[in-house]
Amino acid sequence: MDAALISFPMLVGLIGIALAFDFLNGLHDAANSIATVVSTRVLKPHQAVAMAAFFNFFAFFLFGVHVAETVGKGIIDPNVIDARVIFGALMGAISWNVITWLLGIPSSSSHALVGGLLGAGIAKAGFSAIVLHGVLKTGFAIILSPSIGLVLALLLVLITSWIFVRTSPTTADRRYRRLQLVSSAAYSIGHGGNDAQKTMGIIAVLLYSQGMLGGSFHVPFWVVIACYVTISLGTLMGGWKIVHTMGSKITRLSPAQGFCAETGGAITLFTANWLGIPVSTTHTITGAIVGVGSSRRLSAVRWNVASSIVVAWVITLPAAAGIGAGFYLLAGAF
Repeated sequence: MDAALISFPMLVGLIGIALAFDFLNGLHDAANSIATVVSTRVLKPHQAVAMAAFFNFFAFFLFGVHVAETVGKGIIDPNVIDARVIFGALMGAISWNVITWLLGIPSSSSHALVGGLLGAGIAKAGFSAIVLHGVLKTGFAIILSPSIGLVLALLLVLITSWIFVRTSPTTADRRYRRLQLVSSAAYSIGHGGNDAQKTMGIIAVLLYSQGMLGGSFHVPFWVVIACYVTISLGTLMGGWKIVHTMGSKITRLSPAQGFCAETGGAITLFTANWLGIPVSTTHTITGAIVGVGSSRRLSAVRWNVASSIVVAWVITLPAAAGIGAGFYLLAGAF
């Protein structure tokens, strides 16, 4: 992998690894889309993953490729990126995703990919390879996305409580269950629109590094379709350990709270997609779940579980960066 240009079979292999990450992303993050709707028993697990997979792909019709462009040319200088950097980035992200998936920890696939890309890029060209404004934008999103999800979910709890104040509990519960189908679908669209685009950006910048995009960076249509299909298939496989953590270990959710959490998360993701910011869907929905849980009382949130998730978030980026740098250096031996 030392040469700037690689053979066609190797190029296909790297694209395959990128799509494997996309599939694993859907598998790992399926819980983000379905945990609340499953934990409130609005849908059975197999129904929830089927719906989430469908709406992951439906995001294709709503969003452009702004997030893909940020990942492709806004984290590491695209002129620095080559096949070894892409290999290191993907293996760093995949390795960390597998570790956290096996442990049932809802870490961020987004931060794992960004961390892997930073680690491999720095291993090649030093810190000068970093595109500072893109990294800062992503870094601010790490902090803001769960906070915004939390605040929006809290506001929605207040608004919906006021709307249904004169409604009987049985009637309100029935309506919330219907509304949760809409909010879960919206969150799945936001998830697909943000997370599928991260892999698009990786594949597009790989093609750019091989001179296959005609000299200007863009995301080919076939890459867009392939990534949306792959993440949807991954979502179909579910991620049941993480569903349990997100849906019941942090706090117990009612249909009303599930609706507010999903809607707050969906609004955050839709905004990020339109602004081209790669955010963590895991961070977003966890912040929203904590928000609706704390709206009852602070003790309703299992803060020890929430704090362990935060620790996983903190170490994800440097851990994936270290693994990505290691795989970049390892690739140099071949």
